[in-house]
Amino acid sequence: MCGTGDDRGACAQTDVKFSTMQDRYAGDIGDYVKLGLLRALSAGRRLGVAWYLHPDEAHNSDGRHIAYLSDPARWRHLDPELFDGLCNLVLTTRSVEEIERTGLLPAKFHREATLSDFRDWRGRAAHRTVWFAGLSDALRTCNIIFADPDNGLVDDSPLRIRDKKHAKQISLREAIALADGRPAIIYHHNTRFKGGHEREVDHWLAQFGSRALAIRATAFSCRTFFILNPDKEIEERVEMFCARWATAKVRLHGAAPQS
Repeated sequence: MCGTGDDRGACAQTDVKFSTMQDRYAGDIGDYVKLGLLRALSAGRRLGVAWYLHPDEAHNSDGRHIAYLSDPARWRHLDPELFDGLCNLVLTTRSVEEIERTGLLPAKFHREATLSDFRDWRGRAAHRTVWFAGLSDALRTCNIIFADPDNGLVDDSPLRIRDKKHAKQISLREAIALADGRPAIIYHHNTRFKGGHEREVDHWLAQFGSRALAIRATAFSCRTFFILNPDKEIEERVEMFCARWATAKVRLHGAAPQS
């Protein structure tokens, strides 16, 4: 068996986030869903991954949820190769770099950290502009993009850049830019949005316009993957992925949750 810990929890009862953009998240249950989605949608395409890497934080227990690896009967069939690879990863080196090295996700990666050393917000703003330009250039030849900020989407208010937490967020402007001329998958950790998570997803879909889909993943934590500018093949792959992973509480937004 692989891993230890406690996977018990419910979407409505926790605000714990599961993502990969701190090394301590690598291989957790959220990673399994996320990497499984990327493998399913990007097959045969040039995938570019923008990690939005942030230094590890030690103020909470996020990233410890790996007990799913001890329950292969429930989880392994969804993506056996990925499951086995993550099982090996958590027993060795849990890091973003190690995920890249395993080859479980064939892609071009941008791993430069978003957080700068500037204490002044103006310096951070200038760094972010240069950082995003470098990301865009590094992934320009990719024909499908994934962006993975810890906390997900925020609006384009000028006040955002003044907050150090912006290093863990992707602005609406950045998300739209990444989807220019190609599909883009944007990770979003659902918040305490007024009206609930369903309304929150509707809010962001309205910002993106008609060429966007949303995949809800609500096992253990509430997160959403926005699919911007999907073509017909991507739309079909999204439907197939949601059907396959339905028992893991993954669904297309608007579809009824599976009990």
